[in-house]
Amino acid sequence: MDGDSLEFTAIRGVQAGSAYYVIMVPLKVVPRLFKFDDEAMPADLRAQRVLNKARVPAIASYIANNANEYILSSLCASIDGEIEFVPAAAEGPLRKVGQLRIDLGATILINDGQHRRAAIEEAIRERPSLGNETISVVVFADRGLKRSQQMFADLNIHAVKPTRSIKLLYNHRDALAALSRDVVAAIPLFRDFTCYDSTSISNRSTKFFTLSSIHQATIELIGKGRSGKVDEQDKPLAIEYWTEVIANMPDWQRVAKREVSTYELRRDCIHAHGVAVQAIGKAGSQLIVSHPKDWKKRLARLKDIDWSRANRTLWDNRALVAGKVNISKNNVTLVTNLIVRTLGMALTPEAQRVEDLYAPAEMPKLRAAS
Repeated sequence: MDGDSLEFTAIRGVQAGSAYYVIMVPLKVVPRLFKFDDEAMPADLRAQRVLNKARVPAIASYIANNANEYILSSLCASIDGEIEFVPAAAEGPLRKVGQLRIDLGATILINDGQHRRAAIEEAIRERPSLGNETISVVVFADRGLKRSQQMFADLNIHAVKPTRSIKLLYNHRDALAALSRDVVAAIPLFRDFTCYDSTSISNRSTKFFTLSSIHQATIELIGKGRSGKVDEQDKPLAIEYWTEVIANMPDWQRVAKREVSTYELRRDCIHAHGVAVQAIGKAGSQLIVSHPKDWKKRLARLKDIDWSRANRTLWDNRALVAGKVNISKNNVTLVTNLIVRTLGMALTPEAQRVEDLYAPAEMPKLRAAS
């Protein structure tokens, strides 16, 4: 190779009959070394999607705020220019390890990871000490725009985001997620019948709840946003509340005793779905605030609700849309309204607005607010 070049220690591999290389690049070098296509360029002439600038601050904050334990997956890049691999040895395992020389005039274009690249640049501005740390980069020889576009498609076409339940299970930095896991672990029915892998439950599953629905219901109960701080009393209150709810839900008790299949209840009852679980949590927040001394006694009125899906007059356009259970924000509010009224409370102005706009034409006669 003639002229000046960049050199990186590299490992050489082969995929689809072509060589590729894995190199380690200091974070401070990443913004200068790697380029991504101009967002002003037409989509058919780019090898990447347009950078979504709204995603960058969250990734940058994650890196900067977790400097002792952050983790970044490899970038993937194509080199349009002259490259040369010099193995450390002619024979044996070391022939796959060596120096990758990249001509200074070459263009190194990111095929996957442009949001990580932009976030690294922002994180280093906040924490310059991160600059000497490294990220692995998988590099390929550029074989033209068509191949680069296909690489992007191939790298992303089979990507599947983890479900919300599994993210809650594995996220040990989120205090609210930890609270939900603790609540599930403390209540036998939740512990034995909660699905941690999915946000929906298949007909063949023996599980009854999802971690995501219990989590959402619990943060509604304690009145916290997604990034809210967990207070000392939140955990015992949540455990106490859900234990009392279960005591007033005969069908849930039958699940715990394995007297009924969870599939039957999901098929026949509204309370077997996330829309009802979340609504019970949301109604509980209002109940505890309004009746701090006798909220447990009032929860007994949950038994007054006909949870059967066959009661279409009650549930159509409240929990059911075109005959199917719906868990939209409005449907959660509409089911909450029914529970709130059953527990003897008045609707909030916002809840009443949703009721007026979206509820069934006739609200069933319920116990008057008191």
